[in-house]
Amino acid sequence: MAKYAHDTIVPFKESDQSKKQQVAAMFDKIAFRYDFLNRFLSAGIDVSWRKKAIRQLQPLHPQIILDVATGTGDVAILTEKILQPTKITGIDISEGMLEIGRQKIEKLGLKNKIELLKGDSETIAFPDNSFDAITVAFGVRNYQNLEKGLSEMLRVLRPGGRLVVLEFSRPKQFLFKGVYNLYMNTIAPGFGKLIAKNKDAYQYLNDSVQRFPEGEQFIDILKGVGYTSTYSKILTLGICTIYCGSK
Repeated sequence: MAKYAHDTIVPFKESDQSKKQQVAAMFDKIAFRYDFLNRFLSAGIDVSWRKKAIRQLQPLHPQIILDVATGTGDVAILTEKILQPTKITGIDISEGMLEIGRQKIEKLGLKNKIELLKGDSETIAFPDNSFDAITVAFGVRNYQNLEKGLSEMLRVLRPGGRLVVLEFSRPKQFLFKGVYNLYMNTIAPGFGKLIAKNKDAYQYLNDSVQRFPEGEQFIDILKGVGYTSTYSKILTLGICTIYCGSK
């Protein structure tokens, strides 16, 4: 399988651990501030991005949904609210993030609808054709092997099912691009250090976004591993993009 530039971007450059191990450790460290920083650093707009991504599934009325790289369960919880499926399973490699997600789900009384499990997106522990739909928000940049992760999601997707990927992208408009780069290079890592006591995590965010194969390149990768009916939608002047593909 092909390697991409972002596959080699890691949170802790001095570490001997694999990218996967480093990402899990990074999210364990920032889990206690993750939701707050998401809202704060995006001025709350990340919630509308997630809602728009989930609504790409409305025409399909999926009942059994997998949320990959579920983190603290934000997408799983919003999916339950918007689509009201029978069952949502979330998987993530960070136990710290999952524990916070489980607490949120219990408080909302959704334990019978949403289950969060420790799991690896590149070796998904479910049989072929298990899910009507799969979501992954801000997770594919963290894959150690992008094509392997995308292929695994395709394997567990039922024929006729849809994958929805929400991921950061790089604005193209000249003036806005300058503001965006200042924000991602300086302001976000600074707040990450101040609030989560972890500058590395937010520097990694910028580094991995800069190297990620976005736009048509990502659509070509989806097609290459076997997805059909692919399309993308650019959000907020290109800060974020929704990608969809079917099986």
